[in-house]
Amino acid sequence: MRTLVWFRGKDLRVADHPPLVDAARAGEVIPLFVLDPYFFAPERARLLPHRMQFLLESLVELESRIAALGSSLVVVAGRSTEVVPRLAAEWKVDRVLAHRWVEPFGRERDRRVSELLDVPLVLHEGETLLPPESLRTGSGGPFSVFTPFSRAFLARASIARPLAAPDTLSPLPADVRATRARIPTLESLGIAHNPSLLAGGERAARARLHNLVERIASRYHETRDRMDQDGTSRLSQDLKFGTLSARTVWRALDDLPGDGARVFKNELIWREFAHSTLWDRPELLQQPFRAEFTGFPWRDDEGAWSSWAEGRTGFPVVDAAARQLLGEGFVHNRARMIAASFLTKDLMIDYRRGEAHYMQWLTDGDWAQNNFGWQWSAGCGCDAQAYFRVFNPALQGAKFDPAGDYVRRWVPELAKMPARWIHTPADAPADVLRAAGVTLDTTYPRPVVNHALARDRFLDAAKRHVSRTR
Repeated sequence: MRTLVWFRGKDLRVADHPPLVDAARAGEVIPLFVLDPYFFAPERARLLPHRMQFLLESLVELESRIAALGSSLVVVAGRSTEVVPRLAAEWKVDRVLAHRWVEPFGRERDRRVSELLDVPLVLHEGETLLPPESLRTGSGGPFSVFTPFSRAFLARASIARPLAAPDTLSPLPADVRATRARIPTLESLGIAHNPSLLAGGERAARARLHNLVERIASRYHETRDRMDQDGTSRLSQDLKFGTLSARTVWRALDDLPGDGARVFKNELIWREFAHSTLWDRPELLQQPFRAEFTGFPWRDDEGAWSSWAEGRTGFPVVDAAARQLLGEGFVHNRARMIAASFLTKDLMIDYRRGEAHYMQWLTDGDWAQNNFGWQWSAGCGCDAQAYFRVFNPALQGAKFDPAGDYVRRWVPELAKMPARWIHTPADAPADVLRAAGVTLDTTYPRPVVNHALARDRFLDAAKRHVSRTR
């Protein structure tokens, strides 16, 4: 049997890759990656610099790993909906294998490819721990609250052991020809290399997983919210690009004692919940989950938007999050929540604008996860934080960055501020500011809003809007 294995950017590995293993067992394997202009047109790629850097590094390593197994990754430029059916016919394959995608545009792509193929398109599971639609409420519908979803997951899920990579792959058949392309470089796409990003590829992902198991997991439940500590897994981009499978991570934690591994697994179940929700409600990429938030009176304030996006709000934790995003393509999850709450509630700017900004700059930008998080923070999503809960940036900073080290790293103009005042520099005495070399409105801005008044403004607007739509 001759099988075309279609790698699609969320499965950039050879270990625990069901389509690749299936194909290798069945006979001839043709590994394919399509440089679709939807992502790889230079004008498009430049809008996603951090994700593109990680993807290209991972793709180069995938090419090397497939070569080491005895085959060759065929890289072809063009639209997937045209390239895959054409090559499948030219190469006389018996089937096309790939991993399923949750996003609506990926599902539509696969529908169109399947219609144009003369052979089966077989979609394996692997993006998530369980296939979409696996878990249903007693009435047969999708869950809309996490806790019962989690209970159902733990009661019903049996996570199989990850598959080993094939020992070998068959060489490319002699009659397989195509106008092959080289994997693009950042330079060819007009993107500057960012040395602050985590390294792409399966080997680096495995090293991060090892670090989680050996060093992070035992105290994860204690450190995961601390912005000033190295207490998170840093696996989010690996799960997004599939340099690790979700079940590889899950099973690596199986035998670890204590609460840390359990709490981390709960985060993986949240990831399942986000993907499951998007599968059932693809419209969420355009509109809020909660219908009462449709038409919400978001403010159009370009000055406030710029201050938030560039890290100049006068609220140090919010500014640190903005600068971390631009600087290293990552934001600590606690900082993400604080920054998102501030944009949507203190500034009353549409969550979709923040969502798009994060998708542009995050290395781990995942449509389901990012949308879920932003809607949660805005109070309009599935299992959302109630709209009337508004994070106080100063109190959040004092609790989760008590010495101010996170702020000092990303807002260096406040580096000499004492811990007592680092989260509220505008309230610091003049002599403290002088000693720290801080001049308000010159070296660091005053707050763009009064948090208490902004909170009241949002709550009043939300209460009136929600009451009208119910």
